[in-house]
Amino acid sequence: MTQPGPVHGTWEPHPAARWEDAFLSGNGHHGILAFGDPNDDRVIVTHHTLVRPNGSERARPPQLAGELPALQDRLLAGDLTAAEDFTDGRPTLWVQPFHPAFQIRLKRRTGEPTDYRRHVDFSTGEATARTTDWTSRLFVSRADDVIVHEITSPGLTLEIHQDHHLPNAPTRLALSHGSLLTPEGAALTLRARYPDSDRAYTGLTLVAVTGGRTTLAPPGVRVEGATSVLLLTRTRRHTAELDVVAETRALRALVRPYDELLARHLAHHRTAYTRVTLDLAADQDERALPGSELLKHPQSPALLERLFAAGRYHLLSSSGLKPPRLPGLWTGDWDTAWSGAFTTNANLNLQTASAACAALPEVTEALASLIHGQLPHWRDNARALFGARGIVAPTHTDGESGHAYHFSRPYPLHLWTAGADWLLKPLVDHDETRGERDPRTAAALAELAQFYEDFLTRTDADGHLVVVPSYSPENRPANASWDAINAAMDLSAARHALRTAAAYHPDTPEADRWRALAGRLPPHRINADGALAEWAWPGLEDSYDHRHLSHLYGVWPLDEINPYDTPDLAAAAHRALELRGAENDSAHGHLHHALIAARLRDGERVAHALGQVLQGDYFHASLMSAHYPHRDVYNADAAHALPAVLIETLIQSTPDRLVLLPALPAALPHGRLRGVRTRFGAEVDLTWEPDGATAVVRPTRTLRIELRTSSGAQPLDLVAGEDRVLPLEAR
Repeated sequence: MTQPGPVHGTWEPHPAARWEDAFLSGNGHHGILAFGDPNDDRVIVTHHTLVRPNGSERARPPQLAGELPALQDRLLAGDLTAAEDFTDGRPTLWVQPFHPAFQIRLKRRTGEPTDYRRHVDFSTGEATARTTDWTSRLFVSRADDVIVHEITSPGLTLEIHQDHHLPNAPTRLALSHGSLLTPEGAALTLRARYPDSDRAYTGLTLVAVTGGRTTLAPPGVRVEGATSVLLLTRTRRHTAELDVVAETRALRALVRPYDELLARHLAHHRTAYTRVTLDLAADQDERALPGSELLKHPQSPALLERLFAAGRYHLLSSSGLKPPRLPGLWTGDWDTAWSGAFTTNANLNLQTASAACAALPEVTEALASLIHGQLPHWRDNARALFGARGIVAPTHTDGESGHAYHFSRPYPLHLWTAGADWLLKPLVDHDETRGERDPRTAAALAELAQFYEDFLTRTDADGHLVVVPSYSPENRPANASWDAINAAMDLSAARHALRTAAAYHPDTPEADRWRALAGRLPPHRINADGALAEWAWPGLEDSYDHRHLSHLYGVWPLDEINPYDTPDLAAAAHRALELRGAENDSAHGHLHHALIAARLRDGERVAHALGQVLQGDYFHASLMSAHYPHRDVYNADAAHALPAVLIETLIQSTPDRLVLLPALPAALPHGRLRGVRTRFGAEVDLTWEPDGATAVVRPTRTLRIELRTSSGAQPLDLVAGEDRVLPLEAR
């Protein structure tokens, strides 16, 4: 097996012309996009809580609980358009949008640069640009929550200022700049107050200069004859006046050599990033290509290596205070698609899919922070919409409000009840991986079970509970309106939530009651095409050409339907996958398809879905992705979900099962995946060749599991602290 080449970074020989191609860094709180040209370098600063008020922060869920029984009666009586009227008449209100704060501009006028190169090192989080006589290095510190940027050059002359002029910035921002000289050099501030609001944000940049002369050049400073300039930047959001003196003092206390600041950061970033690695024995010449050139080789294992590394890097960099938004932690435009928010009916879920198995608990903790911070609003949703105890998650959130208020007639998102289960699933996976149950997760699951106790009150002619109303994101039956009855996803989510809550609260009266309630839910339905139906209600016909695969939630991320325990349902799910179209070619649809295909042991279908993305021009030169082909709409779904797809093709686990090489694409005959975490508490390394494979299992718990390989099933006894080496036969 060859040693991995430069999969820990990517480089470009020329400046980035567009912010979409900018190299990225972040600590889950602050983010930066580094682009521009050598004579006018630019760093766009983003911040995970930067949203501008549009009235939505005061929006509440509609008070519709009193009308729910009548809606249920109409739906059950066959009026499958009834839910179109289940609204308080409000227009669609988007959540508060995420936007960039400002850009730091560094102007040099030294003529045409020579040998200009940009590089991002995934293992350090550094974005570097250099010419023959000038170097710029920057990263966002996970240790000190500060953007660190150093420029070095003999006789360095720079003009530095903060600039809010970015695409679609509102003209009515109340702006003020400040600059003053300090013993280190200078301090710059940019304050922006939102129109008709008391909310504002302030960007602060400390300019520490070595050698030379610093003078004020409003709105920034001019540095002449220096050997190096160190910039330390933070953004603060506030309502009242910010204590700029105190904030500047805090930045001054951080001034020290760049490498020392970097070392403090690496203890957090590099440790997390290097836990899992993938080596596909790629061609060394292709490994050496810059990202934009490597993207021209969509069938190259080197591209998959690089995208796996980039996906882990970008996911880690955009997770911290919150998990990644639709554009990750980055945007260079104030008018970001879908408000740059969190969408929880596929996008956020796919982006965080590798958190547990790829050893990124930082991502899980960020997701947990989002969930637990919004639980009071989720309770409001349950009461207002369904008259129930417990919790109901929104489909869209700006990260602050968890109220369900973004919906419309074709997207009745306020009636979707499966969201809380899908959001809590990674937290459950994390608990299984570490072998310890988080009491916060246990409490949230109990509240979710309480919701189902109050909501699941209607029954069908056979005595099964009925989920009504029921929504399958973002699809509709071919012969009915958007909100119907017994969506397969809702059935799977309710069963999983009730049984998981019972497992977290064993030997209690509530646990027995929740298990009994789960047992009364109806089975999935297989339609006339032999496919698992998207709605388990007689007469509802499937709509196959759709980007979402909500009805296969029981296959992935759940373990409800699989080829080993439920082969008939797995076959029906596979038929449903075969019939599913790609609709508008959304990247998340293709990778969702691949994740489900991997669970169903269909390597060819995984390869096809990956090929659609790799050959569809979805990736920018930065290796961040787009939502549609031809790099249309900046979006992190593909970038963040791709590592999960590759892991699922190689290693899958449940609390009592290990599956090795379930869906390896034929185009990847050699490789090594190191450091994957399993849900039964072990770390696994896997090496494979055409003539066989070897897995090394490092358990932290003593237990017996089932091992599944191409040879079949066998029991595997594991002892905590004792490695097991498992030779596997040729596939």
